[in-house]
Amino acid sequence: MKLHADHATAASVQAYGEGWIQVRNQRHEGSLLLTYSGAVTPWSCQRFEDLVAADFQQLLAHEPELVVFGSGTKLRFPHPSLYAALVTAGIGLETMGTGAACRTYNILVQEGRRVVAVLLPGMA
Repeated sequence: MKLHADHATAASVQAYGEGWIQVRNQRHEGSLLLTYSGAVTPWSCQRFEDLVAADFQQLLAHEPELVVFGSGTKLRFPHPSLYAALVTAGIGLETMGTGAACRTYNILVQEGRRVVAVLLPGMA
């Protein structure tokens, strides 16, 4: 029995590990931006400590209904001033460790949601 529709344009996470994420059989090192429309690109910020408001503001161009933020190995919440542009636009932000963010993104994109994932590398 088929429970979810296939979304051929979406790129789902196949695997992840310390410092890398695999999408479409390609291993990506460093931070990654994934969109419901299928974009897979490096994300501008590589470390949680280097986050700036522009990092989140650039996500508005993808017109998501929700942003899943993978904060790395540890669960760390960005300061609200950093994602204020998302809040103002009525876009939700969910923060979790990168592993959980990968899994959550996969579920949401398979449900056909307009989700964007920004994933900092999981480093020990």
